[in-house]
Amino acid sequence: MAIAPILCPTCDAQVRHRALPVGLKADCPRCGSRLYDRPFCDLGGLAALTLSALMIYFPANLMPIIEINLVGNLRATTVLHGALTVIEQGYYLVGLAVILAGIVAPLLLLLSVLAQLVLLELRIGQGLLKQLLLHHPTLNELSMVEIYMISMLVSVFKLTDIADLTFGWGTLCYILLFIMIFYVQYEYNPQRMWHHYEQRFS
Repeated sequence: MAIAPILCPTCDAQVRHRALPVGLKADCPRCGSRLYDRPFCDLGGLAALTLSALMIYFPANLMPIIEINLVGNLRATTVLHGALTVIEQGYYLVGLAVILAGIVAPLLLLLSVLAQLVLLELRIGQGLLKQLLLHHPTLNELSMVEIYMISMLVSVFKLTDIADLTFGWGTLCYILLFIMIFYVQYEYNPQRMWHHYEQRFS
């Protein structure tokens, strides 16, 4: 089956799809914008990354990320606890944004990618798979674990002089979750997923 030409999102130039070596990317010959790439992982590798991220997700969100000892007052906090504390202080939109971008959206993103891979492998659920593919960019944009990671680092920097901070397994799990989600997003190629969709249901 012939692959349709790719339309550059920047200058609308039509570019013929060519096979790429692993790890390389294709740029638009007219404007230089990135068009597509050849990820290091195949669908099986992407599934392994996604499952690994899902396994890390729950301890990363349930175990305390940091323990703060301030003048003998010991407090342990998780991502959800931090968001709820912000809401209790009256910053409703900020707290809800943390819950959505740091907890809900990453989980939905990982579940969506895993569901897409399963449906492609089993060649079932064409309608559901199409909807998941269509809504993947929205979940990808909403999932922003890195924002909470940056906020945590800023908080640690500010609290270092006035409190004793203790990091545990929750911290390690959250850092690993951040890395795994980054690689899932990097290895996920929308054009490749649509190509597999057309191959399996044509």
